[in-house]
Amino acid sequence: MLSRFLRWVVVGFAVSSLSIRARCASAPAVLSKTDLEAFALKQSGDAIHGEKLFRQDTRLACAKCHSMDGTSSKVGPDLFAVGDKMGRREIVEAILYPSRSIAVGYSASVVATQDGEEHVGVLKDRTADALELMEPDGQRHRYSVRQIRKEYYSEVSLMPESLETALAPQEFTDLVDYLVSLKQPASRSLIAHGMPGEIPTNHLAIRLVPIHPETLKFSHPAWLGQQPGTSDQFLLIEHEPGKIWAVDLARGTKSLFADFGAHLTDGGTRGLVGAVFHPDFARNRLYYVIISQALADGTHSLLLERKASADGWTDSGEPARELLRIKASSNNHYGGGLMFGPEGFLYVGMGDTGPQEDPRGNGQNMLNLAGKMLRIDVNHRDPGLPYAIPTDNPFTKAVGTRPEIWASGLREPWRFSFDAVTKELWVGDVGQDRYEEVDVIQKGKNYGWNVFEGFEPFSNQYRRPKSDYTPPVFAYARKYGPSVTGGYVYRGDRHSDFYGVYIFGDYESKRIWGLRAKDGKLREIRQIGVSPQRIVSFASSSQGVLYLVGYEGTLFQLDFSGLRFE
Repeated sequence: MLSRFLRWVVVGFAVSSLSIRARCASAPAVLSKTDLEAFALKQSGDAIHGEKLFRQDTRLACAKCHSMDGTSSKVGPDLFAVGDKMGRREIVEAILYPSRSIAVGYSASVVATQDGEEHVGVLKDRTADALELMEPDGQRHRYSVRQIRKEYYSEVSLMPESLETALAPQEFTDLVDYLVSLKQPASRSLIAHGMPGEIPTNHLAIRLVPIHPETLKFSHPAWLGQQPGTSDQFLLIEHEPGKIWAVDLARGTKSLFADFGAHLTDGGTRGLVGAVFHPDFARNRLYYVIISQALADGTHSLLLERKASADGWTDSGEPARELLRIKASSNNHYGGGLMFGPEGFLYVGMGDTGPQEDPRGNGQNMLNLAGKMLRIDVNHRDPGLPYAIPTDNPFTKAVGTRPEIWASGLREPWRFSFDAVTKELWVGDVGQDRYEEVDVIQKGKNYGWNVFEGFEPFSNQYRRPKSDYTPPVFAYARKYGPSVTGGYVYRGDRHSDFYGVYIFGDYESKRIWGLRAKDGKLREIRQIGVSPQRIVSFASSSQGVLYLVGYEGTLFQLDFSGLRFE
């Protein structure tokens, strides 16, 4: 019945194919998509009229599929503060080409049942026995595991490709203007917790210097790490392709280190998402990766230990050792951050694995490794485990708690690092609809998700009695970006004004910030630059040189020379 699914996607989930044809006949497209895009980017529109178009049931029916209040209560992405999250060009492209970039958590889930039917919608909840889809009618429909023959995700957006054909060019521009006007109001909670009403811009912007020739450009790089014991040899992972490259920055060359492409999951934020070298890599040649992989019982995040060749320039080809297998609730928030701590234990940053809003409360469920910072000893083994539990982990003797857990209440800890001097663990935790946050993770602490988002209450469903929730060091609203990327405390030049400043950014808005804090409290923050590419990761050399990984394929060095933090 896949053909039925495709026909439904073409016409959209808010209207029938007949109504689309009727609208197209009454308001035929005058311009091609390319010309309409150019028109909407050059012309100004009427946002008030655009809102009327948005809310009309008889033409676009946008309001039937999109909530506007941050509740994510409908089948399409919530458009609260979409004008902060996306620029004008991005909004135009999202309407004209909806399958190019599907919002995380809103991929079309297809459930094939035993009776030969296929049901399409957005995954809203999952238990061990059943899942719930929000389908085109806006209602939740529950399917038991016994009913389901097959489940998969589609790369075709639920939003119809032909939406613009119902509008004249000026009407299309009016709609765009309305969406651009949707901004997040100032948050009293941020100001009450010491966050600035406006993030000041540094007097001079940081310089971003490409560190490789254009011919060395990569395909969606996601992580960069220096090989221990070398000065210029790095590994770089490519996200969806699943390839790892050995990169010599001094020579400007790369060679294929490993290829995991055949093992990766289709759909969602899939792929090779994290890697790290063993601290004793120069001797044992061990390194670690996290991949998302579809297995017989669903999608899992797999933490694998692998071994490099003797010269360190390729994978050895020896079988991997599986350390962790964490089942995902949906096709996003796989986590993927890996870092060895100063004491030699491996820290694993795990996302809540979705769906949106963490409906099962994974972040607060201490028997579930999702939504947590984990800490394991990969050099030893406990009975029945491929690793050991460090004896000073906070929950080794706690009842109803996994002993691997170091901290809880995280949504999607996208990149973390240890301060080379203070040994503090800094994390960028991606928010739901309103706030992004930066945390300093401490032993045994609960960072609030999904009871809190940033400083604000989110839900009481999984609030536990007598629980203490640790607030972030810093949180920012959608006006500054929708997807934080954790970075590093700069420890390169001891004489630099940026020495001791935490450097991080936002994947979508491409802003780069510097932050000073003391005792878990924000002291000062400034925007120090804007990346030419989306910021997917930062990296640090053994000498404290910081790098930025651009998702469009370029690696940059951050040049702090001559700059003051002012």
